[in-house]
Amino acid sequence: MEIALYVFSVMYSPGPVNILALNGGLNGNGRTLTGYCVGVGAGMFSAFLVLGYVGEALVRQAVLPYLAAAGSTYILYVAYRLFVSEVSTGQGDVDERARLRFREGYFLQVLNPKGVIVILPVATLMFPAANIAGVDVTLCAGLISLGAIGAPASYAMLGALAVRRIRTDRYLQLFNKAMALMLVVVSGSIFYDFFMATPAGPS
Repeated sequence: MEIALYVFSVMYSPGPVNILALNGGLNGNGRTLTGYCVGVGAGMFSAFLVLGYVGEALVRQAVLPYLAAAGSTYILYVAYRLFVSEVSTGQGDVDERARLRFREGYFLQVLNPKGVIVILPVATLMFPAANIAGVDVTLCAGLISLGAIGAPASYAMLGALAVRRIRTDRYLQLFNKAMALMLVVVSGSIFYDFFMATPAGPS
């Protein structure tokens, strides 16, 4: 129960993965959101398997800044695509730059260093404390990853419900750019946490 509550509270809180899903729902991008959500779950599953079996030894403090650099750069890239994309309340096709696919979900989840830090205590502390080992790690990681699929899906549904009340393209464009700027802030916070607040940086 402790593991479930911890993971649920983290996965369903606002973050880059869920912000993009919310924006995708607002843009009427439902045709590709399934792949994106599955990608998020697959990224979570991969991280849990690696950390669950290899453990904390693989993710040493010296490695995290490099992961932070890759993650913050990728989030900036996604923010740029979102910022320059065109959306319309009446268009049939979604701008290619605004599409969310499996790869966006997977890499956003895997390359987010804060996501790894969230998974780390579950895989290295909570699993052993609950006597979860061997094949049970795979089973638990699979269940948690299903929940990871549901998190962006729920945000996408909220976006789809909200867009029904929006009838002006200009508001969608402004919201798109606001979401992109939020991702820039997230990227900046990651960079700050790992390179400014921790002066040592990569070594």
